[in-house]
Amino acid sequence: MDSNKSFVHLHVHTEYSLLDGAIRIPKMLEKAWSLGMDSVAITDHGNMFGAVQFFDQARKSGIKPILGCEVYLAPGDRRDRSTGSNAGPSSYHLILLVMDDTGYKNLSRLVTLGHLEGFYYHPRIDMELLRELNSGLIALSACLKGPVAFPIREGKMDVARARAIELASIFDKERFFVEVQANGMRDQEKVNEALKELAQELSLPMVATNDCHYLERKDS
Repeated sequence: MDSNKSFVHLHVHTEYSLLDGAIRIPKMLEKAWSLGMDSVAITDHGNMFGAVQFFDQARKSGIKPILGCEVYLAPGDRRDRSTGSNAGPSSYHLILLVMDDTGYKNLSRLVTLGHLEGFYYHPRIDMELLRELNSGLIALSACLKGPVAFPIREGKMDVARARAIELASIFDKERFFVEVQANGMRDQEKVNEALKELAQELSLPMVATNDCHYLERKDS
């Protein structure tokens, strides 16, 4: 994609991010078209309920659909229910984007296994499943609740570095992107600086997203 192309949203929550997202797919596609965007992704929390509707309507609208999901990643084994509370979060967030048919099948399998095997507050997967089912997928390090950003906020840079290295290893480095956001939050600004330094240190690619939950400012 050349430099004249518009920004593409790769972190978007539709109404299928239950109790969280407020974006309706037809309106999102109209907005993307009006802004001259040729592609857009949906990354709903822990599910792919909107995938078929989004794919079909995007294709009809002349916009390339990028299927994805913001999965919940268990800090350890997905079957372990002892994490959370004082032991730390029960899950982190991780963006997975589909590259091809294999990626779609793998993402569907990951989401299914999250519900069947890892459900604890949320449908969780783990590093074991990512090692097994990562083909055809791109990973973004997600928001402040991501596996890299969260320890940075806690001042645990060594933990953040180790997790970035592990994810880069799983996704062959070029398919794992360090994600930064400009959302006006002070914590985010501080974490962004650390993320940029970490990406440079480990020679990891970066991506800018906007973690969209509503279409217009007035909808917030």
